[in-house]
Amino acid sequence: MIKRHIHNISNLFLIFVLLLTIHGSAYAASSATERISYSEFKKLIQENKLEEVILDSVSIRGILKAEEGQKFKKYVTTTKVEDPDLIKDLISHNVKFSATTQGGAGQYLYLVWFIPMIIFLIMMTRARRGATGAGLMSIGKSRANLYIDKDTGVTFGDVAGVDEAKEELKEVIDYLQNPQKYQRLGGKIPKGVLLVGPTGTGKTLLAKAVAGEAKVPFFSISGSGFVEMFVGVGAARVRDLFAQAQEKAPCIIFIDEIDALGKVRAAAPISGGHEERENTLNQLLVEMDGFDTRKGVILMAATNRPETLDPALLRPGRFDRHILVDRPDIKGREEILKVHSKNVKLGKDVDIKIIAARTPGFVGADLANVVNEAALLAARVGKDAVGMDSFEEAINRGIAGLEKKKKVMSKKEQEIIAYHESGHALVAESVPGADKVHRISIIPRGISALGYTLQLPTEDRYLLTRSELLDRLAVLLGGRVAEEIKFNEVSTGAQNDLERATDIAMSMVREYGMSEKLGPMTFQNGRKPLFIELGYRAGREVSEEVSKDIDNEVKKIIFDTHSRVKSILLENKDRLQALAKLLMEKEVIEGEELRKIMSEIAPNPKTETAV
Repeated sequence: MIKRHIHNISNLFLIFVLLLTIHGSAYAASSATERISYSEFKKLIQENKLEEVILDSVSIRGILKAEEGQKFKKYVTTTKVEDPDLIKDLISHNVKFSATTQGGAGQYLYLVWFIPMIIFLIMMTRARRGATGAGLMSIGKSRANLYIDKDTGVTFGDVAGVDEAKEELKEVIDYLQNPQKYQRLGGKIPKGVLLVGPTGTGKTLLAKAVAGEAKVPFFSISGSGFVEMFVGVGAARVRDLFAQAQEKAPCIIFIDEIDALGKVRAAAPISGGHEERENTLNQLLVEMDGFDTRKGVILMAATNRPETLDPALLRPGRFDRHILVDRPDIKGREEILKVHSKNVKLGKDVDIKIIAARTPGFVGADLANVVNEAALLAARVGKDAVGMDSFEEAINRGIAGLEKKKKVMSKKEQEIIAYHESGHALVAESVPGADKVHRISIIPRGISALGYTLQLPTEDRYLLTRSELLDRLAVLLGGRVAEEIKFNEVSTGAQNDLERATDIAMSMVREYGMSEKLGPMTFQNGRKPLFIELGYRAGREVSEEVSKDIDNEVKKIIFDTHSRVKSILLENKDRLQALAKLLMEKEVIEGEELRKIMSEIAPNPKTETAV
């Protein structure tokens, strides 16, 4: 209530100053002053045209008598002359006079020029306070959010699927609660704990859970929150943050997305924003060296790009401990789904284990979105509980995007898409290293997907062999080859498949040493991003001859796989035709129906006859 009153008084003050400025401006504009000679000024006195005279140390200012119909007063001014008879003349002609140290309109000039500047500064201060919670004079203050004790609202019970990371962090919690246990033997707790992992795996949530479990103050700020347009602000905020933390010790400082602040410093920094960021990083390094962990201040940070961080941040004595928060396995996904669905009314047909198996590669944020999307879908159609069909649709939305049943396509386009997706599915079921097909659809989804073939792995995989990569490559080319066999021409629908296939072949040659001609060599830069999908293209400089060999090997892998896929589909041409026909009728086919078609229809003799 007090803050509201102060805010209202501030508003009234601004309005008053603004009106005063407008009045002063109008006064100065309306009261035109004419400069005349001293002889003319004396003549006006003699002619009884002056109403009042104001004398100061350097000039004489006169107010003319108002004429009929005149709205504003007119002024004249002249340079002061030593004239002993001036006062006698003013008295004899009944002209009022007075003396002052400044001109009569001077006060309004101050209003016109200085008060707008005051208003501007006040408005800047209030705008900055509204945007950042701090006034203009507190620009160097830290903008970290402070959570006291249980204010984070998160404990380890709210975090699932990252058991190894939780075990590592329990030591930090134990130290914050019982520092004497470690200090009595001379041990030192790590100054910094760096959480690394793909985006959405729960690094920020895990940091809040540590503070919630330890029941200590928790300072949270983003790496980008230090750097401003003003030089020196970032370094000042770092100093202020650590000063506040020392006062609140024991506590935790958490810097999210630290890669925005701690990127590798350039050998020759560019003046401007980069130089300011590096100065802020230097201050952070100094503060990390200076603060005393015996007081119970722990620095935690999170990033999904650890390869970009400056080595000075990662050395022992700063971020001593690096904890991986990786994508959850099938058991972890099951635990995460249980956490997010505990407040959701689930149907009797819902099996969390099946949902976990059907979401390979999903991180915690993805799984939370699946549960929420399923609940919204069930509520939209008026269901009393969230069923398995709602979860299936939520997973499909997460993988392929929103279904667009109303998108009108010609019969010819539907046929091309049906054969394309049937080609993917048949190759996936025919090669040993591919994941099994779960669903085939020719219903458009998302931005550009006209159809999709959904494969689900039977287990989590962390390594891929050369033959398995070639099988994945074959599945990607299956759609393109099916179009060639059926229509004797190709469409633009295989663009994304070809891009992914080229990425795999390029990675096999450049990174994994899987080329027979080039042998066990890699042409990949050493500093490769850690958390990226297959197909990252970045290599070290190679000779023109080696570059040509790389291109030829990539081409050979793709062309050999193309021939292999064509042979597979020609052998299964009756199955291809039956599957495409059924797909055009039903639009969606489950994996069991596909395998039923393959069991009922025998393979064709090895021939190159078109369908």
